[in-house]
Amino acid sequence: MSSVVANLATVRANIDGATRRVGRDPADVRLVLVTKTVAAERVQEAVEAGQSDLGENKVQEGRGKAQALAGLPIRWSMIGHLQSNKVKDVLRFADEVQSLDRLSLATALDKRLQHLGRGLDVLVQVNTSDEASKYGLHPDEVQAFLRELPAFASLRPLGFMTLARFTPDVAEVRRCFRLLKGVRDRALQDAPQGDQLRHLSMGMSGDYEIAIEEGATIVRVGQAVFGPRPLPDSYYWPDAGAVA
Repeated sequence: MSSVVANLATVRANIDGATRRVGRDPADVRLVLVTKTVAAERVQEAVEAGQSDLGENKVQEGRGKAQALAGLPIRWSMIGHLQSNKVKDVLRFADEVQSLDRLSLATALDKRLQHLGRGLDVLVQVNTSDEASKYGLHPDEVQAFLRELPAFASLRPLGFMTLARFTPDVAEVRRCFRLLKGVRDRALQDAPQGDQLRHLSMGMSGDYEIAIEEGATIVRVGQAVFGPRPLPDSYYWPDAGAVA
């Protein structure tokens, strides 16, 4: 058994354990395997072990990997910051965008999707750590943003995404996750999308079990399966936040 397959099994077991600790069904949590900087051959090992949900941070890397793995049963999510001028390229491979954070991006996505005659699952990114280095709406901006989204008929908002503060302070990490859950709970009551907005994408390699305990329905895990990257995230992505 390869290290990728063994690590993937461990992560799945940890997800199962975390859900059961808080009385949740493991089937309620979707694992998105983050493949940034990982060679397509190693990603294929995970896909052959049954992992179909993959996530990428950069459009160019995602397109290249999607082409290399074409024909395999994969659903790609764009989980990194998305520039409006990259919309055409991201829609060549992504079935979901988890980083919707401004109306100009919603406009660009909807225009292209209307041209393609298709829809797109999206999550609204929220900056729960209040760090200037991270993208996402301030929690107080979310309700107004959601009221604008019905104008973009091709977008299917399904919930919210965040990156907790990258810190060993577990209480602070939980605070970020609880803040997003509070945003979601208010949206379920007040937003025009109603109960469509149930999903919480939160938790990465260092904190996904905590995220599940706090209500995550999607976790984004990379290094716990593929091992540490040869260089820090800041080398690949100068604006990177926490570790996926």
